[in-house]
Amino acid sequence: MELILSGVSLHRGGVPWLADVNLRLAAGMTILIGPGNAGKTTLMRVVAGLVQPDSGQLLVNGQDVTSISVRRRSVAFVYQQFVNYPSLSVYENIASPLRLAGDFAKGRIDHRVREVAGFMGIGHLLDRRPAELSGGQQQRTAIARALARPVDVLLLDEPLANLDYKLREQLRADLSGMFGDSGRIVLYSTADPAEALTFAAPTVVMGEGRVQHVGEAAEMFDHPPTLAVAQTLSDPPLNLLPGTAEDGSVRTPLGVLPIAADRPEVLVGIRPADLAEGGDGIRFTLLAGPDGTLRHPALTRAAADDPRLSSRLLTAADPAGRRTVAVTLDPDRALLFDPQTGAALRTGPPAAPD
Repeated sequence: MELILSGVSLHRGGVPWLADVNLRLAAGMTILIGPGNAGKTTLMRVVAGLVQPDSGQLLVNGQDVTSISVRRRSVAFVYQQFVNYPSLSVYENIASPLRLAGDFAKGRIDHRVREVAGFMGIGHLLDRRPAELSGGQQQRTAIARALARPVDVLLLDEPLANLDYKLREQLRADLSGMFGDSGRIVLYSTADPAEALTFAAPTVVMGEGRVQHVGEAAEMFDHPPTLAVAQTLSDPPLNLLPGTAEDGSVRTPLGVLPIAADRPEVLVGIRPADLAEGGDGIRFTLLAGPDGTLRHPALTRAAADDPRLSSRLLTAADPAGRRTVAVTLDPDRALLFDPQTGAALRTGPPAAPD
């Protein structure tokens, strides 16, 4: 099974929603990650046949499906906002695509409905209607309906976003195992870097309607090829500081880092998790969050021209909701980028010796 998108572009009002997208997707799961308005949902709608591209071609197993209507495509689509038939029970919602396909006997439909409902943890809710379900249960019903009928391409547009944390974590693992050997193409979009890293599947980074990079999420996280990729895969957001290279070091508002750069001006990327308390670091003040706690505090220097940094320091605040600490950064964890092009100049820690 293979899906090829060749030179796919789409414009609306002169604005490129998709710009020369070229992808080759094999059977199994592929992750599509990017911020809002990156083009993820638009790309899925084009693959589903809900939107016709202005140019380009879509091939499924060598067959050109660019102009084929959505009804004639072997595609299932699950949206972030669950869509169920309100007048039908959970059982009938899941069974509906099987009945429409017309190639499932009654006994097979019943077996498949109960099998998929059990997998999604809603086997005990088959007699209820959507209005009687929680939001999470409704979303699981929508996913179950998409999973029930065998299709060549399954599109999942941030399907776990509305589920509670524990269920989301559980279903991530279950879905990853289920689709690994399914023989179908599964395109799963998310804006959550943790989700992309958890699935450990081929990952497509998108931004402004363009494919920015394709690879393994963990490799792109450790060694981002561009600033845009580093920012997409960083949560909390990547800290960026201006840097000036001189004599084998880079001077930043945070201090001097003993790392070399081959140009005078750079951008220094610092992940919040890489800021540590202690040592001979620069003195910073931790500011409490809106609720008065310091779970994910911001760091700020007293001087007006010094940066405000995001961190993951977990420490107690004083009664005024602030505390002064020394903060250090392992230079091996610093990322360097070209300020003009965003190209990576230095990424991730050096490789361990053999």
